[in-house]
Amino acid sequence: MLRQAIQACRKAGKYVGICGQGPSDHLDFAQWLVQEGIESLSLNPDTVVDTWLQLSREADASVKEKAAAS
Repeated sequence: MLRQAIQACRKAGKYVGICGQGPSDHLDFAQWLVQEGIESLSLNPDTVVDTWLQLSREADASVKEKAAAS
């Protein structure tokens, strides 16, 4: 259901973000949301730095994989 909502917003050119405990408590959920194209995440103050660092590392790895494949 979240995937459908994100896709519908993206298709319509609308902003889509999420606020809640989920991305703070579950890094895999935050990763999935980013992969699905969410534009912003609300995170608890105690998880912001660790979550963004991990998401950044994964984004860097993805860019490097794509560059190596081309």
